[in-house]
Amino acid sequence: MPSCFAPLYELEGMSTRDEESGYASASSSDESIPDVFFTKPHLTFLNRQLQNLEPPDILRWCITTLPSLYQTTAFGLTGLATLDMLSKLKIPRPQVVDLVFLDTLHHFSETLSLVGRVRKQYPLVNVHVYKPNGVDTAEEFAQKYGEKLWETNDQLYDWVAKVEPAQRAYRELQVNAVLTGRRRSQGGKRGDMDVIEVDEAGLIKVNPLANWTFKQVQDYIKANNVPYNELLDRGYQSIGDWHSTQPIKDGEDERAGRWKGQQKTECGIHNPRSKYAIFLREQEMKKQEEALQLALRS
Repeated sequence: MPSCFAPLYELEGMSTRDEESGYASASSSDESIPDVFFTKPHLTFLNRQLQNLEPPDILRWCITTLPSLYQTTAFGLTGLATLDMLSKLKIPRPQVVDLVFLDTLHHFSETLSLVGRVRKQYPLVNVHVYKPNGVDTAEEFAQKYGEKLWETNDQLYDWVAKVEPAQRAYRELQVNAVLTGRRRSQGGKRGDMDVIEVDEAGLIKVNPLANWTFKQVQDYIKANNVPYNELLDRGYQSIGDWHSTQPIKDGEDERAGRWKGQQKTECGIHNPRSKYAIFLREQEMKKQEEALQLALRS
């Protein structure tokens, strides 16, 4: 008699053991196991649970739950605190979470110096460095895209310096989930974010220190002798590229020094991917229109 129930896995993708048990396991073929994903109710439930946990407990959950987990960082205080917490987790068979650093070629020299100190203090952690495609220096970047691209076309700058390298890193490293350094107290679009999010492409983003304030992070850094950016001692709090970062004044939000005088609050990698897909289509249409006008005039 034929079964009235549809199988959860195609039989040809299952091992003999899978067929006998009716379940897929770690020993099953790749085809029989779905990629990591969360339904909306599951995501809501997880955020409700994780919201009440301290950062080390959130990180412990991440390591035991999320495969192909990496940490994206520009070596700000929150990212450094996360890195140090990970190094101190007491779990069986500890897993090293590698770092993804987007070298825009326009970082402060103090930031690049910090990378070396981090490597020395945490030798087990690999730092995967991704630069804008096809260039290795700021001079080469200017030759390819023109002087001060961040002023002439800031969306294109975000794409070539940050978004495309990030997407390339996720693809080449086969990243399923990333830890970020975002916190609610940073304000802007981050003010009401969840601990765990999923972007349009299905990438899982976890914000383990979402509930912490800048002071809590700073106190942790000092108490645990974590290396940090020297610019923090000169009035900077949120540090990105040299051309879009300034010290802040007393009473200002910690990210007030980023893109001073602009409406911008995010660097690009945390904006919706569809925004850049639309932008790239518009750029291509503009180039085609310019080429057509040139052909008509010649």
